[in-house]
Amino acid sequence: MKVCIVGASGKLGRYMVRHALERGYEVVGVCRAKSVAKLDEYRDRITIVRGMTDDREVIRSAVAGCDAVLTVLVPWGVHNYSSGTASAVLDFSRPDARLVFSCGWHITRDGQDVYPRGFGLQVRAMTLIARALRFADVDDQVEACRRIFASNRRWTVVRGSDLEEGESQGLPVWREHVGDPLLASNRTRRIDFALFLVEAMTNDELIGQAPAIVGRLTPSAVAAGAQETGAQATGAAR
Repeated sequence: MKVCIVGASGKLGRYMVRHALERGYEVVGVCRAKSVAKLDEYRDRITIVRGMTDDREVIRSAVAGCDAVLTVLVPWGVHNYSSGTASAVLDFSRPDARLVFSCGWHITRDGQDVYPRGFGLQVRAMTLIARALRFADVDDQVEACRRIFASNRRWTVVRGSDLEEGESQGLPVWREHVGDPLLASNRTRRIDFALFLVEAMTNDELIGQAPAIVGRLTPSAVAAGAQETGAQATGAAR
């Protein structure tokens, strides 16, 4: 399988490169010219395409012939960076390519997510501050996902909880909507977020889904697993 990783030089992107190479995939990484050095450990094992990820010609070149495209939707600046990146990937990837995008829990596909009290206000405050500083535009990430959801491509949008570093706990667990008790711990190892993204490329059950994930060894995930096991055991006893 030939895989393009858009945003390969970031922390999440480098983990995705690692996971993809471990599976024997051919990897094309897209990153800004000034960030190429971050990929030095993989330089001889991947193809690097230098350029901004919202540059349509850069994306056109990078995704050519790729079976799957993994995209980190970063809302940098105030010039539609996320939506420009998403649109280029949607427009230039092969018609049958598997497209997997990363974003945060604040993205909702159907409006049925239930967020913790104050979460919306926090996101809004961060959005206004980041935009005022011209650092980022979270609303543009929302627009990027709106375009993905409206497309007829083979997409998955993976919504990550708060990320932390640390050794892998294994493949994260997921639910369709934020608010499910399983997600309450709101923590995922970054290395495992990347693992979920890479695994999603070959999981057709996730096509057209926006899974919200959490680390599989977090307290809420462990508790939910125990409850589900107990429910299954009770059912079997009956």
